[in-house]
Amino acid sequence: MAIDARTRRPKIATLFGGLSGPAIKPIALRMVYQVHRAGVPLPISGIGGIQDATDAIEFFLAGASTVQVGTQSFVDPDTSGHIVRDLATRLSADGITDVRELVGALKIA
Repeated sequence: MAIDARTRRPKIATLFGGLSGPAIKPIALRMVYQVHRAGVPLPISGIGGIQDATDAIEFFLAGASTVQVGTQSFVDPDTSGHIVRDLATRLSADGITDVRELVGALKIA
């Protein structure tokens, strides 16, 4: 919820809004990891707080097969483009030829 103190009116037309962006990333990563670990036989999309290639890689490692960018696109409309280019550079530098090599590759202990 957000209130305009000057006008004494809600800033959001529906009165309430949701929580998104970096604030939910730790929760989103956990949920992706848990769904992947449970063996759900469906693609998992990582959503929540993805701002750069590192964030995308974290979601892939947790088990996401795709990622979506939302809130950061308001800050920089070309965020997805930056992520795709940076991800390609990072994968190449690490000798990875297919992003699918990262999916679920989180090392636990």
